[in-house]
Amino acid sequence: MSDQKADTVLTHWKCLMACTLVSMCPFQYGLDFGIIGGLQAMPGFLQVFGVKDAKSSMGYNIPHDRQQLISSLMILGAFISSSFGGPLAGFIGRKASIWVACALCVVSNVIMMTTTQIGALYAGRLIIGLANGLLMTFAQLYIQECSPARYRGLMIGAFQTWTSLGSLIGTIIDNFTVKIGGKQSYIVSLGMVYIVPGIIALGLLFIPESPRWLLQHNQEEKARKALKWLRPHAELVDGELADIKAVIDAEINLSQSTEIVEIWRNPVDRRRTLLSIGAVCLQAASGAMYIISYGTYFFEMAHIGSPFENTCILTGVGVVAIVINSIIITKYGRRRVFLFWGLVICGFCQLIMAAVYTTNPRGKSTGKIVVAFSVLYIVGYNGMIATYAWLCGGEFPSQRLRSYTFGFASSIGFLGAWLATFTAPYFINPDSLDWGPKYGFIWTPSCLIGAAWVWFYLPEVKNRTFEEIDEMFEARLPARKFRGYKCVGPAAMAAMGEKAAEKNERPIVTESEVIEKQ
Repeated sequence: MSDQKADTVLTHWKCLMACTLVSMCPFQYGLDFGIIGGLQAMPGFLQVFGVKDAKSSMGYNIPHDRQQLISSLMILGAFISSSFGGPLAGFIGRKASIWVACALCVVSNVIMMTTTQIGALYAGRLIIGLANGLLMTFAQLYIQECSPARYRGLMIGAFQTWTSLGSLIGTIIDNFTVKIGGKQSYIVSLGMVYIVPGIIALGLLFIPESPRWLLQHNQEEKARKALKWLRPHAELVDGELADIKAVIDAEINLSQSTEIVEIWRNPVDRRRTLLSIGAVCLQAASGAMYIISYGTYFFEMAHIGSPFENTCILTGVGVVAIVINSIIITKYGRRRVFLFWGLVICGFCQLIMAAVYTTNPRGKSTGKIVVAFSVLYIVGYNGMIATYAWLCGGEFPSQRLRSYTFGFASSIGFLGAWLATFTAPYFINPDSLDWGPKYGFIWTPSCLIGAAWVWFYLPEVKNRTFEEIDEMFEARLPARKFRGYKCVGPAAMAAMGEKAAEKNERPIVTESEVIEKQ
């Protein structure tokens, strides 16, 4: 086996480059949020899709029902497409799913750029949501399955960096195009949507399919060839392939089928499914969606300085937080600690913003405090929650059910995001409750409940291979014992699987039994 010194970022450059290409997929998701949030505060867009409003400082406003649909239909589309992630993976691979998503991006953007009808705009928003659901789900599956265990956190950190970078670029674009005036101000912004899907679609031609997906679909030679391309030490490929195959075979012996009902049928897979869902849903539970989706509009209606500039500052700080997190995640990133404190910070930031705004809603000092704590909030969210929530959601599923489990978890996460996005206008829009920052009173308890769940139930699996994670779940370990558990390898798990198959039962595999079997 190669020594630790030889196993560096540079030796894994091909794999990390492939994962970096795929990690660009959420750039489109972030760009959409950045652009569409700004469009709803852009006079040129509101002249076409809004209504005249003498009370508004812009002379136009957008009814809350239209605002709901424009922002939330994208997330609803993502919910729909990610729900079918598992069944879709049974027919086409990770790369093909991403190609389909890139094509849908182009179709949706053509509709949005050419229409002046609100119904067609809704259709475009739904279609781009379908694309984003596929991009977010299958890009993460590819990264999780292809990257080495020690660099998995780094690559998911890069994944989240692209999301934040997309949001930043979207808000910067809006900040400049709003000055153009008229319909062209938003047409130019939407034109940026074509760039990254084109780069990704072309780049996918030069990287292999996920070896784990190929192996699960009985394409062992293609899996071996793909793994040799991804790994720097060709002599170790057969051993890694054998370990993966052993665990997949053991899981098949321990299961009745690979249908979607399997994620609920037995206690072990049910636990893994619930943990994956819970981890992904922490993003929605943090309340970030209303700040991300309606940030510019939120600042405009709250009369807090320049809304476009404040949104650029907010998003820029978020990108810096993600980049710093990506640097430290490989060596220091502990999922439980970061998620817990991130949720606590986000909860108290929203509580302070809500309390200050309630006391003095139009004061200059209030505006400064809201902007300051919005920045602190985004540091807590981007630096501690966004990366680790998706990372954990993809690490917990079993290998044979990963597409089903992660696809289902992603869909529930998108559903939570859709609910937050859909209901936010009722609270922040002047035509409705006109709460503004007071909306934070609702999200503070949500953040604290999420933090409590992380503390008691979330296992720590930093730097563990998927084979080790499978072994620990089969051992039925409580969350607090995952970090210190000594794994003994996939061979023991395979032996226990064969024993279970002979008895036609699924055993509770304890640590002592595994060691004895070895």
